[in-house]
Amino acid sequence: MKNSHAFSPSFHTRRHFLRTSILGGAVAWTLPAFIDKTFAALDGVAAGSATQIATGKDGPILVILQLSGGNDGLNTLIPYADDAYYRARPRLSASARGVLPLSDAVGLNPRLSGLARMCADGEASVIQGVGYPNPNRSHFRSMEIWHTASESEETLPTGWLGRYFDNCCPGADPTVGISIGERAPQAFDAREPQGIALKNPERFKFAESGPESAAGLVGELAAAGQNPTMAGDAQDGGSIGMLDGGLADGGDTFAYIERVALDARVASDRIADVVKKHKGGVEYPRSAIGQELKLVAQLIAGGMPTKVYYAGQGGYDTHAGQSGSHDNLLGQLDEAITAFTADMKAQGNFDRVVLMTFSEFGRRVNENASGGTDHGAAAPMFLIGGGTKPGLFGSAPSLTDLDAGDLKFSTDFRRVYATVLEDWLRAPSDAVLGRKFDKLTLF
Repeated sequence: MKNSHAFSPSFHTRRHFLRTSILGGAVAWTLPAFIDKTFAALDGVAAGSATQIATGKDGPILVILQLSGGNDGLNTLIPYADDAYYRARPRLSASARGVLPLSDAVGLNPRLSGLARMCADGEASVIQGVGYPNPNRSHFRSMEIWHTASESEETLPTGWLGRYFDNCCPGADPTVGISIGERAPQAFDAREPQGIALKNPERFKFAESGPESAAGLVGELAAAGQNPTMAGDAQDGGSIGMLDGGLADGGDTFAYIERVALDARVASDRIADVVKKHKGGVEYPRSAIGQELKLVAQLIAGGMPTKVYYAGQGGYDTHAGQSGSHDNLLGQLDEAITAFTADMKAQGNFDRVVLMTFSEFGRRVNENASGGTDHGAAAPMFLIGGGTKPGLFGSAPSLTDLDAGDLKFSTDFRRVYATVLEDWLRAPSDAVLGRKFDKLTLF
């Protein structure tokens, strides 16, 4: 490779709807006037058009893919030419013969053959050693830092994408952000809640039956609290999902609930209809991440006015028995991304879609006694899309100059965010991130 300058919501009751969507910041706040604007246009073109219609819905799209649990960056982007790698991992190191080289120093895991082809074709950027100062090795806290773009010692009430929605998308359709899952991520938390969480559009319903009323659930919402929660035990990486968002502070809670309910009732059938109209010709793997990216592709093809999609893959907390399991995860990831990329090309949308991967942290350099790796710090990120500048970016971290056994980061993740915001989404990054960060040449 060239160098860096050349290279379900299934809503059976109102109670379940409010728990999975409102408490997760999952459904938008605006009045459903957006339905007429958005779906009247979609109905006329979704059946016969693969690209989004030119009514404000033909701009750049960001797809974020979260690798939950702490992806082992050293066995993803492998320093195959460094003897220190093999000394630190006598059982877990990948054979240099199988590595897919990107340079004379690093290469991709053999299970990432599709991503390797994208790199060779100039369709992917690889950012090395991404992290942040004073890293936190708690799943919950480190993920919160990535979701809010905070300093390691501060806590912010809104997510970085929520601040993007607040600052750059006022009056936008509630579907400006779509998270695939039962709850929207903390990254979507905003002053004025926007975005929806969607797991199965064919079952995206708001049931009218049931004794509970929205008014009767106001107290329950307040009692449930507004702090985000992990999907699963924070110590069990196999069950770790994305960091769920919370109900926005302030405002009229009852009015918020009523708006959410009305939006969901009106939008549910139309969203399902948009998805059904896209048949597509690309076969996706049946893995969870494959089906999530398939749904994202269907929504893009159907002409949704969405600027940000959010999906995730869990299971990366490989404390024990990492050999095999980590490779299988990367294989599923590669198959899903390969299918998604082929779908975007078939739709004619590849040049306007960028997929960005991240994980809350990497793993320690040395393997542990259980045949796994423990929580670490810096790890690589990937950007894939026709608009990206290909190559390796950032410095490969040293395997001997360590921070208490962890890799030292060379690229602050907020530099990546700032670059994506300014050069892809055309948004003022300082208004979203709170200050200016030096950009990378990723676009």
